[in-house]
Order: sequence, then C-alpha cells, then structure tokens
Amino acid sequence: MRIDFYIEKLLYDYNCVVVPGFGAFLAHGKSAEIDTVTNTLIPPSKTISFNAQLSKNDGLLVSHIAKEKNLAYEELLSEVEQVSETWKKRMWDGESIELFNIGKLWKNKENKIQFQPENKVNYLTSSFGLSTFSATPVQREVLKEEVEEMEERIPFIITPEKREQSSFRPWLKYAAVLLLAVSIGITSYRTYGDLQKKQVAVQKDAQEEVSRLIQEATFFESAPLELPAINLNVTKKQLGKHHVIAGAFRIEANAEKKVAQLRKKGYSAFYLGTNKYGLHQVAFDSFEDPKEALVFLKKVKATESADAWLLSEK
Repeated sequence: MRIDFYIEKLLYDYNCVVVPGFGAFLAHGKSAEIDTVTNTLIPPSKTISFNAQLSKNDGLLVSHIAKEKNLAYEELLSEVEQVSETWKKRMWDGESIELFNIGKLWKNKENKIQFQPENKVNYLTSSFGLSTFSATPVQREVLKEEVEEMEERIPFIITPEKREQSSFRPWLKYAAVLLLAVSIGITSYRTYGDLQKKQVAVQKDAQEEVSRLIQEATFFESAPLELPAINLNVTKKQLGKHHVIAGAFRIEANAEKKVAQLRKKGYSAFYLGTNKYGLHQVAFDSFEDPKEALVFLKKVKATESADAWLLSEK
C-alpha cells in the first residue's frame, strides 16, 4: 500500500504526520523572500523535514486512511506498520525511498536516515495559487508617479527625496494661510449678506489660494521670509501630547483630503504637520491623558482603521 498520498494530504492541514514505527514528517512555516540576484519573489510556504525519533503512533495517519478506505482501524494500523518495516529494510539494503511530492529518504554511511524534500508543492494553504515570479526593476520616475496616484486612496509611507528648499521656514505657509483667510473673510462679508452663502464662498476661495501659496512656498526660494505681523482672534484647538495617527502622506493635498473625510465621519481630525521624514501627518484626535488616548486608539483600530497608531510627544 502506498501511504505517501495520504501523508501529502495531511501535510496541508497538520504540521506533524507520524508514520508508526518509522518516523515523522514535519512542516515548518517559511516567510516570503526575495532573490536579489534573479529578482525573484518566493511566496510564504511550508518546508518539510523528517525526524526518525518521532515514531510513536499518534493515530492521525492511520485514522485518516481508515476513514478514507472505510476499513477498521486495527487492520489499517497493521498495514501501515508493514509499510514501515518494508521501508526500513529497503534503506538497510542501500536503496532510497521516493515519496511522491514529499521527498527522498536514504541511509548514510553512519546508518542514519537522511531526507531530501522535493520542494515542488507548497503545503501552506494560505498561499494557495501563489507561485514564484520574476520582476524587472522599475524606473524610479515611474514608481514615483504610481506612488503619488496611490496616495489618493491609501496612506503610503515612503522615504522622501531630499528637498532642495530645506532651509525654507515651515511656519511661513501657515502665516500666509491665516492672513489670506482673514482677507477673504472681510471681502466676502462685504459681498454677501447671507451668512450661509458667505461661508461657502470663503471656503472655496481659501482652498484655491492656499494651494497656490503652498506651491509658491515649496518651489521658489525667492519667496519672502517674513510677513507683516497681524493680530487674529482665532480659536485654536488645544492639542495634547498623545496623538492617534490616521496616516502619513507624501503630498500635503492628500493629507487635507484625509482630514476632510474623517471629519465627515464625526472625528475631530486635524493636520498635525510633517515628521522628520517630511511626511504630512493626519490625526484622528489628540489627548493629554495617555490612558484616554489608548482607549480611543483601541476603538479606532476596531471600527475605522487597523493601521492607526499612537504618537506621544516628550
């Protein structure tokens, strides 16, 4: 009786299949890896090994075969033990045992059983349908365009390029935005008598002007380094030291979109600023008490985004 067929089937669901009186075939999880020489991606898998010391019958193999063949357990146990004795005798005579889709067994000069896995079958069920494939290197400019397009939908963290305008002061664009908002608010108030229409016009014009000023502040070194001081009566959100982060974006416009999306869902989302990698961070909310922040983070992970994380300032 060939029992390698049944061993193969059990290795998909179990990490240890014992052949009574002979030894055990063990399945070990292996992470995905990349061969940098051939640019080949190898998916996660199970590697098969053999241990001759684990030969005590655990009932798994015999019960499975008995159920498949609709035969008595004791009868199948006797047949499997006969197969084990036959394998031992063949290896003792210098032969090798070939097990289909599993591997090859033989004895070395010290009479120890050696095993060479076949590695043609991936026994990891979660990787079903996946196979190794080769990929050609992608040009940097092409990858950059794809990342920028992807950020429209998914927060994507990537090390930014070195900015040529690193000496430009980050507070300049915020001061320009505040000044612009006040100017537009006064002009709109004179133009519209109705409060609702005034708010819609201010928001639309402010967004367009903010985008223009940010672009100028990013790409022109000749932008003025100082703006006239103004006194604004603006209610500012009091931030705590513990922020629940929703995402970090390479493009600021994508961060602003994320803030708008979260506010529509009822979160007190806000733009936190850039981190040391130059990425624009968006937070669900901010807390002074770290315990409250952790409770909120747990709730967000369960209901909104499993990728949310906590940023605590010193």
